[in-house]
Amino acid sequence: MNKLPDIPLSRLIEYVEEDCPFGDVTSEAVILPQVCTAMISARESLVLAGLTEVIRLSEWYGLAASSACSDGLYRQAGDVIVTLTGQAHTILLLERTLLNILGRMSGIATRARKMQDLVSAINPGCRIAATRKTAPGLRLMDKKAAMIGGADPHRFSLSDAVLIKDNHRVLTGVDEAVRRAKAFSAYHRVEAEADTIDEALRIAQAGADIILLDNMTPDQVSRVISLLSENGLREKVILEVSGGITEDTLLSYAALNIDRISLGMLTHTVINADFSLDIMKES
Repeated sequence: MNKLPDIPLSRLIEYVEEDCPFGDVTSEAVILPQVCTAMISARESLVLAGLTEVIRLSEWYGLAASSACSDGLYRQAGDVIVTLTGQAHTILLLERTLLNILGRMSGIATRARKMQDLVSAINPGCRIAATRKTAPGLRLMDKKAAMIGGADPHRFSLSDAVLIKDNHRVLTGVDEAVRRAKAFSAYHRVEAEADTIDEALRIAQAGADIILLDNMTPDQVSRVISLLSENGLREKVILEVSGGITEDTLLSYAALNIDRISLGMLTHTVINADFSLDIMKES
């Protein structure tokens, strides 16, 4: 697995400040200063992600945080994820932010694990991958969650790798674009998007490292694989498929001789996992 990215503490603090720019007026109005303990628990089966961030943020705000869990583990409904002890005002101040972090990241990780397990069962060499289809400000969080679930992060940004897409091809022919990219840097892999079977062959012949087969049907992908094999090029490139792939169509692509399936749905259609935070009443 690639090294997991570090989400800056300053970014996590911004999430809290967004939720309480001038304090928590409800807690300040009705709760007297006191120390208490709270437990965050899972309310459904999930792959845990975001625990590292929750503990780090809680401790920065002066809470004691303890957990017997770790990111990447399966958890069941009712499992205690982390116990927090400290000022009640602080726990209430952080409650929604902590639950949002755990919910979003675990939701992404859970879906990624499910998709990767389905793919691996019929094509062990194929990886699912996340995309750059993330909400502004959430990319590190979403990519890290996908990685915890077992997905390849793909590109974190435009600076990571060359990916020649449709609008690049409008301005420069795909063959020439691949050649220019290869000459530009020997340290970046070159990927190019193909919309047609013939275009995929031309990209391989131009020397691209990865071919992205965009919005092709399984039958079209199969024909690309055959054409590349006939020309002695299949083993020289990584084949990635993308574009409108859903849980219903995933396995029809995974059954083919491909290397990667990129799924925008991992991050652009997030279903949060469900957690609760409950303060323990002193007996």
